[in-house]
Amino acid sequence: MCGIWALFGYDTTDVTQFTCALTMAHRGPDCFRFENVSEMRNAKLAFHRLEVVGNVGGMQVMTSSTHDQLPHLTLICNGEIYNCRKLKEEFAFEFESTSDCEVILHLYDKFGAEETSKLLDGVFAYVIVDTREYRVIISRDTFGIRPMFYYVTKDGQMGVCSEVKGESEFIHTSPGCGEDKTGLIQAFPPAHYMVCDSKVGSHYLIGQLLKCCYVTGDNNDVIKKNIRTLMTNAVEKRLMSYRRVGSLLSGGLDSSLVAAITAQKLRERGVEQPIQTFSIGVESSPDVIAARKVAEHIKSEHHEVTFSPQEGIRALEETIFALESYDVTTVRASIPMYLISRYISENTDTIVIMSGEGADELAQGYIYFHKQPSPQEGDIESKRLLTDLYLFDVLRTDRSTAAHGLEVRAPFLDHAFVSYFLSLPASKRMPQVSNGVEKHLLRSSFDGTNLIPTEILWRRKEAFSDGVTSKKRSWFEILQEHIDSMISDEELDKARENYPFHTPRTKEALFYRRTFESKFGSKLSKLIPYQWLPRWTGSDDPSARVLAHYQNDEE
Repeated sequence: MCGIWALFGYDTTDVTQFTCALTMAHRGPDCFRFENVSEMRNAKLAFHRLEVVGNVGGMQVMTSSTHDQLPHLTLICNGEIYNCRKLKEEFAFEFESTSDCEVILHLYDKFGAEETSKLLDGVFAYVIVDTREYRVIISRDTFGIRPMFYYVTKDGQMGVCSEVKGESEFIHTSPGCGEDKTGLIQAFPPAHYMVCDSKVGSHYLIGQLLKCCYVTGDNNDVIKKNIRTLMTNAVEKRLMSYRRVGSLLSGGLDSSLVAAITAQKLRERGVEQPIQTFSIGVESSPDVIAARKVAEHIKSEHHEVTFSPQEGIRALEETIFALESYDVTTVRASIPMYLISRYISENTDTIVIMSGEGADELAQGYIYFHKQPSPQEGDIESKRLLTDLYLFDVLRTDRSTAAHGLEVRAPFLDHAFVSYFLSLPASKRMPQVSNGVEKHLLRSSFDGTNLIPTEILWRRKEAFSDGVTSKKRSWFEILQEHIDSMISDEELDKARENYPFHTPRTKEALFYRRTFESKFGSKLSKLIPYQWLPRWTGSDDPSARVLAHYQNDEE
C-alpha cells in the first residue's frame, strides 16, 4: 500500500503543493519523495512508500532510460505486479532496481500504453511521464483495488492522487484554484488507462478486458478441483512480501478460506512464525466465536479485538474522513475494520493483510441473491457488483487499512479465479434452492478438504457490519439509536431541499452525508453515485438482518 500524487501545469514554486502531498503520509509511512520533472509541463510527483517488496532500491519516483542514454520515462505506482518475474524473463528485461513495479516502464517502452495494462497481473494505480513523447499515461487495475482520483481542467492542468484529500486540499488552498474546480475531481475508472498527449491535446479512455481463464472440464468434480486450484494459486501469488503476512478473520466462509490457505502455504514455505489472524466484535459477537474456532483449526496466532458501542461511535467521524465516503453500508462496516486495523498497526508486526473481499459479489453470497428472478438476472447483478466494487467494499478495505499503514490483498479478485468462475453456467453460481444456502458451489468445492471446520464452511452468510455485534442488538441499530438524537425530524424533512443530489432518506444517511460534506465539501458528494442496497427485496436498509430470508432462518 503506497500513495501517489502528481500535478501538471502548475507553478512548481507553490509551497502548498508539498503540504497537500503530505495529506496521504499514512499510506506510505516508510519513505517519502517529492520531485520535479522539469521537462514535462512543470510536472511534480510525490510518492509515499510502504516497504513490502524490494529493498531501498525499490523506492519511487522511478526513472528509466531504456533505449536512450538520458532518462525519459518516470513512474509512480501504487501496486504489486504478481507476474513481474515472468514478464521479466519472457521479454529479457534488464532491471535497474528490485521493485516489481519497474516492469511497467519496460512494458510501456516496448508495447505502449494499452498493451502494458493488459499484460499486468496484479493490482495497480500508476502514472507514467514520457518526456520524449510529451505524454502522461495513467492506469488502474481491473477492480480498482488500488485507488486513484484525477481531474483535468479546461486550461490543461491535471492532478492525480491516491486519495481525494490530496487534490481537494490543493484546489482549496492554491492561488488561482477556485472552489468551482473541486467538482472536477473524480475517481479514475477501474480497468482503464488514459493517455494525455500534450502535443495534440488528446485524451484516450479505453476499457481493459478481464483476462480470461477457461480451464477444461465441465463435470462437477472437475469444476470444484479447478476452483480449489485457482483459489490456492490466487492466495500463493499474493504472499509476495518480505514483511509479515496476516489475515483478517471474521469467521465467515470467505475470510476463513483465505486465512486457512495462507497459513498452509506459509508453512509449506518454511515460515516458522504462525500466521497472525485478527477478529473484532463486541461481547457475544457471532463472528468472534466463529473466528476463534477457525483460528484453533488452522493453528494461527489469533488476536481478538473487543470494542464497545461507545468506542465505535467515537471513531465514526474519523472513519468517514479516512473513507472519503458517506454510503451507509460502507460506513457501518468500516468502523470495526478501521478499529482492527489500528490495533494491528499498534500491537503487531504484521503489515500485509489478506482479506476475503470480493467473494460475495463474485459467488452471489449476499442474502438477497435468494430472491433473484432467474439465474440470468443473478449473473447480471453479480457482474454489476464486481464492476462497482471500487465504490464500496474495495474502497472500505483500502481506506480502513491504509489509514494505519497496512496493505490489504484480496485473492478472490484474482484475474484467473474471477474469469473462470464467471465462465461457469449461471445456474451453478446461484444459491441452491434444495438447501437454501448461498455460495453453494464455493462451499462444496472445499467440502471434505478439512481446510476449515465443516460448521464454518457451511455457516450462513453474516454481513461484517452485523456479525460484529449480537443478534439481539445489531450494529446498525446501535448507530441509528445514537444518531436519532443528533438529527431532528425537521432536518430530515428538509433533506431534499438541502441535498438535491442523492438525497438522504434516513437520519443515519443524513448524518453521514453531513459529516462527509463538512470535511470534503458538497461537490465531492458525487463521488458516491448511489447508496448500496439489496435488490429484489424492497428494503431501504442494507443490513441482511432486516431481510425476511435471514429472519426466517434464525427463528
